[in-house]
Amino acid sequence: MRIRDEFGVVFESERFVAAFAHRGGSSVSPGMLALVSVLQYAERLTDRQAADAVRGRIDWKYALSLQLADSGFDFSVLSEFRDRLIAHGLEQQILDAILTQCNTRGLLRVGGRARTDSTHVIACIRDLNRLEFVTETMRCALEALAVAAPAWLAGTDAVNADWLARYRQRADSYRLPKGEAERTAFAENVGGDGYELLDTLNDPTAPAHLAGLESVVVLRTVWAQEYQRDARGVRWHGHKQRPPGAARIVSPHDVEARCGVKRGSAWDGYKTHLTESCDDDLPHLITYTATTPATTDDHQLTTTVHQALTERGLKPAEHYMDGGYTSAKIILAARAQGIEVIGPVKQAGGRPALHGSGYAATDFRIDWHTRQATCPQGRISTRWSDTTIGGQPRIHIDFSRAGCTSCPAKDTCTTAAYRVLTLLPRQEHELLQQRRAEQQTDQWKKRYHTRAGVEGSISQAVRRTGTRRTRYRGHAKTSLAQVLTAAALNLYRLDAWWTGTPLGTTRVSHYEQLVLSHAA
Repeated sequence: MRIRDEFGVVFESERFVAAFAHRGGSSVSPGMLALVSVLQYAERLTDRQAADAVRGRIDWKYALSLQLADSGFDFSVLSEFRDRLIAHGLEQQILDAILTQCNTRGLLRVGGRARTDSTHVIACIRDLNRLEFVTETMRCALEALAVAAPAWLAGTDAVNADWLARYRQRADSYRLPKGEAERTAFAENVGGDGYELLDTLNDPTAPAHLAGLESVVVLRTVWAQEYQRDARGVRWHGHKQRPPGAARIVSPHDVEARCGVKRGSAWDGYKTHLTESCDDDLPHLITYTATTPATTDDHQLTTTVHQALTERGLKPAEHYMDGGYTSAKIILAARAQGIEVIGPVKQAGGRPALHGSGYAATDFRIDWHTRQATCPQGRISTRWSDTTIGGQPRIHIDFSRAGCTSCPAKDTCTTAAYRVLTLLPRQEHELLQQRRAEQQTDQWKKRYHTRAGVEGSISQAVRRTGTRRTRYRGHAKTSLAQVLTAAALNLYRLDAWWTGTPLGTTRVSHYEQLVLSHAA
């Protein structure tokens, strides 16, 4: 209710006019549907519950500026509205509308501080092992064909008792073999069934449109990833023969979900990246959110976040993020935009990092003018060449084989015949050394403490909206759900700001308090 008192109309229908036809009968106000969608996520309601709230709750009617006798709308309108937003690329308009209102009231600051972090989002699918996955993929294809062309399917060899026993029910409801040899044999039988079905679909007498069915396309893709067919028959791929995680389908029910791994925990789904303002004298509002496949590395989003904030007129002067988002190249690119990235960079690797002793690259003296490196024993490099690794520029430095072989410190320097250094370009290299030294100081650590607050924002998103488990299937709908989550959290935070509710503090158990008090 307070949002209407402060903002009046939160969402103007003109923002969403591109998603609706200019002719035809009247429709429910798009601006009202946007606010209903945000309130729905704020209270974790289903579509049906949200439509009931519009009809029966006086606080919702007040926020929506409806008459008490207003009968509302059918719950299916909400799903249609979300489809329209996705089809016309208007998802971000919901968050942008709230940020525009806040900007005009001085609740956001250009050149302030921001922080970013990510968390996992579990897809709206069942977890399937490999055997269940291929069986369920085959079952889905048969189901789709039975609906699209029942007469044609009935006239093929697909209608038989063996196939019925294997594909009549969901794979996770089926008692699959337990022994390794039996499971492999079952998987290869499923693979043979799939190839037989695909061959039937490729026959010139088969209806042409069936090859384009989504479930058939998924079957063809999955079989290319999971099986190999040659003169010896159908063989199930080993784990190393499968494509990388970024390309590998994990479920026929959501072909865009991917398997992500972080600190030993794996999940099938997506990853959401959340950016919020964090100025001490202003409310902490979520200014941008992005949803990516679970396999996307965080550092690939840093430039995207900066570009999005700049386009919205919310470019920060300081941006706090963890080491997953940073690199020397990213920090330099952000500085060129007027943004200082504050986050740790990876420590130097190599032999010292693995064994705790030996010479690291930082122990070598680099002369950029003469293009030479000097080792701790005083020997000078014999070769300096510019190269590329993974499409990125690098500097390759070799020391002489004869000099390294006779060196008394060779065993602590390298196990190869001679020492090799691979460096970043000069500007990146020097920045990397500077940041590695800075992040060991107490002053830098104290400054970096600001980033920790974004963990509380993720916790609030999980507790308030259940952001770690999507309601929908597919990347586009999951992305929209995260935008609605961000908008809902902003409403909570604005309400807390207007009512003077202080920010929550980190919970400390009684036992921890006792230990800390005795340690002091």
